[in-house]
Amino acid sequence: MLERNDEDIYFMRIALKEADIAFREGEVPVGAVLVRGGEVLKSAHNLRESSKDPSAHAEILVLRAGAEKSDSWRVSGTTLYVTKEPCVMCAGAIVNSRISRLVYGCRDPKAGGVDSLYSILNDERLNHQVEVTSGVLEEECSSILKKFFRARR
Repeated sequence: MLERNDEDIYFMRIALKEADIAFREGEVPVGAVLVRGGEVLKSAHNLRESSKDPSAHAEILVLRAGAEKSDSWRVSGTTLYVTKEPCVMCAGAIVNSRISRLVYGCRDPKAGGVDSLYSILNDERLNHQVEVTSGVLEEECSSILKKFFRARR
Protein backbone atom coordinates (compact mmCIF):
# COMPACT_ATOMS: atom_id res chain seq x y z
CA MET A 1 0.00 0.00 0.00
CA LEU A 2 1.37 3.42 -0.96
CA GLU A 3 1.60 6.11 1.68
CA ARG A 4 -0.64 9.12 1.12
CA ASN A 5 2.11 11.37 -0.25
CA ASP A 6 3.37 8.63 -2.60
CA GLU A 7 -0.20 7.91 -3.68
CA ASP A 8 -0.82 11.60 -4.37
CA ILE A 9 2.30 11.78 -6.54
CA TYR A 10 1.37 8.57 -8.38
CA PHE A 11 -2.10 9.77 -9.33
CA MET A 12 -0.95 13.32 -10.08
CA ARG A 13 1.47 11.84 -12.63
CA ILE A 14 -1.52 10.24 -14.36
CA ALA A 15 -3.25 13.63 -14.37
CA LEU A 16 -0.09 15.16 -15.87
CA LYS A 17 -0.18 12.58 -18.67
CA GLU A 18 -3.71 13.73 -19.42
CA ALA A 19 -2.55 17.36 -19.38
CA ASP A 20 0.15 16.44 -21.88
CA ILE A 21 -2.46 14.91 -24.19
CA ALA A 22 -4.49 18.12 -23.94
CA PHE A 23 -1.36 20.14 -24.75
CA ARG A 24 -0.74 18.09 -27.90
CA GLU A 25 -4.40 18.50 -28.92
CA GLY A 26 -4.27 22.29 -28.55
CA GLU A 27 -6.41 22.28 -25.41
CA VAL A 28 -5.44 24.12 -22.22
CA PRO A 29 -3.28 21.44 -20.58
CA VAL A 30 -5.25 20.42 -17.52
CA GLY A 31 -5.67 16.78 -16.55
CA ALA A 32 -7.82 15.15 -13.89
CA VAL A 33 -8.14 11.71 -12.32
CA LEU A 34 -10.97 10.45 -10.11
CA VAL A 35 -9.91 7.72 -7.67
CA ARG A 36 -11.78 5.51 -5.21
CA GLY A 37 -9.99 3.02 -2.97
CA GLY A 38 -6.76 3.29 -4.95
CA GLU A 39 -8.54 2.53 -8.25
CA VAL A 40 -8.83 5.02 -11.12
CA LEU A 41 -12.48 5.49 -11.99
CA LYS A 42 -11.73 7.89 -14.84
CA SER A 43 -9.01 10.16 -16.14
CA ALA A 44 -9.60 12.98 -18.60
CA HIS A 45 -8.27 16.26 -19.93
CA ASN A 46 -9.80 19.52 -21.05
CA LEU A 47 -11.88 19.24 -24.22
CA ARG A 48 -13.45 22.70 -24.45
CA GLU A 49 -11.94 23.58 -27.82
CA SER A 50 -12.59 20.31 -29.63
CA SER A 51 -16.06 19.77 -28.15
CA LYS A 52 -17.03 23.46 -28.30
CA ASP A 53 -18.47 22.92 -24.82
CA PRO A 54 -17.64 25.54 -22.18
CA SER A 55 -18.21 22.99 -19.42
CA ALA A 56 -15.81 20.37 -20.83
CA HIS A 57 -13.19 20.94 -18.15
CA ALA A 58 -11.20 17.87 -17.11
CA GLU A 59 -12.80 17.91 -13.66
CA ILE A 60 -16.36 17.94 -15.02
CA LEU A 61 -15.59 15.10 -17.43
CA VAL A 62 -14.27 12.81 -14.69
CA LEU A 63 -17.12 13.71 -12.33
CA ARG A 64 -19.67 12.77 -14.99
CA ALA A 65 -17.94 9.43 -15.58
CA GLY A 66 -17.61 8.81 -11.84
CA ALA A 67 -21.31 9.44 -11.32
CA GLU A 68 -22.14 7.05 -14.14
CA LYS A 69 -19.92 4.33 -12.62
CA SER A 70 -21.39 4.97 -9.17
CA ASP A 71 -24.91 4.98 -10.60
CA SER A 72 -25.49 8.10 -8.52
CA TRP A 73 -24.73 11.79 -8.70
CA ARG A 74 -22.91 11.35 -5.39
CA VAL A 75 -19.32 10.20 -5.74
CA SER A 76 -18.55 10.15 -2.02
CA GLY A 77 -15.40 8.43 -0.89
CA THR A 78 -13.44 9.58 -3.92
CA THR A 79 -10.37 11.73 -4.40
CA LEU A 80 -10.08 14.06 -7.37
CA TYR A 81 -6.58 14.81 -8.65
CA VAL A 82 -6.24 17.79 -10.96
CA THR A 83 -3.15 19.53 -12.27
CA LYS A 84 -4.49 23.06 -11.76
CA GLU A 85 -6.66 24.57 -9.05
CA PRO A 86 -10.29 24.16 -10.10
CA CYS A 87 -12.29 27.17 -11.26
CA VAL A 88 -15.52 28.32 -9.64
CA MET A 89 -17.66 26.11 -11.93
CA CYS A 90 -15.61 23.01 -11.15
CA ALA A 91 -15.40 23.81 -7.44
CA GLY A 92 -19.19 24.00 -7.35
CA ALA A 93 -19.46 20.66 -9.14
CA ILE A 94 -16.98 19.12 -6.68
CA VAL A 95 -19.09 20.24 -3.72
CA ASN A 96 -22.32 19.09 -5.36
CA SER A 97 -20.91 15.66 -6.23
CA ARG A 98 -19.80 15.10 -2.61
CA ILE A 99 -16.15 14.41 -3.44
CA SER A 100 -14.27 13.62 -0.22
CA ARG A 101 -10.87 15.01 -1.16
CA LEU A 102 -9.27 17.23 -3.80
CA VAL A 103 -5.57 17.16 -4.61
CA TYR A 104 -4.30 19.76 -7.05
CA GLY A 105 -0.95 20.76 -8.45
CA CYS A 106 -0.63 24.49 -9.05
CA ARG A 107 -2.71 27.47 -8.06
CA ASP A 108 -4.73 29.54 -10.51
CA PRO A 109 -4.41 33.17 -9.39
CA LYS A 110 -6.77 34.39 -12.13
CA ALA A 111 -9.66 31.94 -11.75
CA GLY A 112 -9.06 29.64 -8.76
CA GLY A 113 -12.19 28.67 -6.87
CA VAL A 114 -10.48 26.66 -4.12
CA ASP A 115 -7.74 28.86 -2.62
CA SER A 116 -6.64 31.69 -4.92
CA LEU A 117 -9.79 33.78 -5.38
CA TYR A 118 -12.47 31.84 -3.53
CA SER A 119 -12.66 29.08 -0.91
CA ILE A 120 -15.74 27.29 -2.18
CA LEU A 121 -14.70 23.82 -1.00
CA ASN A 122 -14.37 24.91 2.61
CA ASP A 123 -17.23 27.39 2.83
CA GLU A 124 -19.15 26.32 5.93
CA ARG A 125 -22.33 27.92 4.57
CA LEU A 126 -22.50 25.08 2.05
CA ASN A 127 -23.79 21.61 2.90
CA HIS A 128 -20.52 19.81 2.10
CA GLN A 129 -16.85 20.61 2.61
CA VAL A 130 -13.93 18.93 0.89
CA GLU A 131 -10.48 18.11 2.25
CA VAL A 132 -7.89 19.90 0.06
CA THR A 133 -4.22 19.16 -0.56
CA SER A 134 -2.39 21.56 -2.85
CA GLY A 135 1.08 21.84 -4.38
CA VAL A 136 1.52 18.19 -5.42
CA LEU A 137 4.03 18.19 -8.31
CA GLU A 138 3.42 21.91 -8.45
CA GLU A 139 6.39 22.75 -10.65
CA GLU A 140 5.49 20.17 -13.32
CA CYS A 141 1.84 21.22 -13.30
CA SER A 142 2.72 24.89 -13.60
CA SER A 143 5.40 24.30 -16.22
CA ILE A 144 3.11 22.70 -18.80
CA LEU A 145 0.65 25.58 -18.50
CA LYS A 146 3.39 28.18 -18.89
CA LYS A 147 4.78 26.33 -21.90
CA PHE A 148 1.33 26.19 -23.51
CA PHE A 149 0.53 29.86 -23.03
CA ARG A 150 4.02 30.99 -24.03
CA ALA A 151 3.60 29.12 -27.33
CA ARG A 152 0.24 30.81 -27.92
CA ARG A 153 1.61 34.34 -27.56
